[in-house]
Parts: sequence; C-alpha cells; structure tokens
Amino acid sequence: MSDVVIKVAELREELMAIQAIRKSVFQQEQGVDEVLDFDGLDEISDQLIACMDDEYVGTARIRYLDEKTAKIERLAVLHTARGRGMGKQIMEKAMEVIASKNIPLVVIHSQEYVKGLHQQLGFQEEGEVFEEAGIRHVKMVRTSI
Repeated sequence: MSDVVIKVAELREELMAIQAIRKSVFQQEQGVDEVLDFDGLDEISDQLIACMDDEYVGTARIRYLDEKTAKIERLAVLHTARGRGMGKQIMEKAMEVIASKNIPLVVIHSQEYVKGLHQQLGFQEEGEVFEEAGIRHVKMVRTSI
C-alpha cells in the first residue's frame, strides 16, 4: 500500500510542485493556455498538495467565493498516479478543509468526463454542459456540512 499525504501547501517547494503538476496536466496534456490556468487567484486560495511515496503527484485549490460558498478548482493528478483513487482522496481532503471553516456550499466546474467521480462524493449537476478553456464542463454543487 502506498503512503499518501494530502495537506494544505505552505512551503515554497510544495507550491512549486503544484505549478509543475498543473503545467503537466492542464497545459501539456490538455492544451490549456497558461494564462487561463495561472489566473492570479492562487494567492487568495488554499492549495492542496498530494504526496505519494515521497513524490508530489496531485493538487487542487480551494477558492472562497463568499462566507457561505467555496469552489474547488484545478484538481490535477499526474498520469503516473492515476487509477489509484488519488483524485477522490484530494477531493475528500478539500471537503474536510471547507467543512472545518463552516462553509456550507461547495461548487465545482467538473470536466464532463470525470463528473462520475464527483457524483460519488455527493455532488449534483446544476445546469447545462458548457465549455471552459476549450474543455466540456458541468457545474456541480454539494453541501459540505
């Protein structure tokens, strides 16, 4: 069994690893423009970093839209760590962090092909499929507490 740690990033090394993971997944694999990925909102968000067997392998950010709503964004797992439930574990940690701040509503813009993961975690679709950064997404919501 692999040793997995998921936490809010604080160290410079962790923040640099987050950038590298997002560049690999979003820019290199999915063709997302760097300006869209690194939109200037990282500094006002909580950044999660996932470490498996002493390697940084995944990330997500939590942006607080207001006192009652948080948005989980930029969920990314390196291809070497996929298929092991890492995305689900990162989302569960994000939900724990949000619940600890007593924020009741969580919003995500899920890439359409992974919406099943979010449905397993209690998220429900809201509205129609839309394009974001040239990728089909669906808005999903869930209460955190």
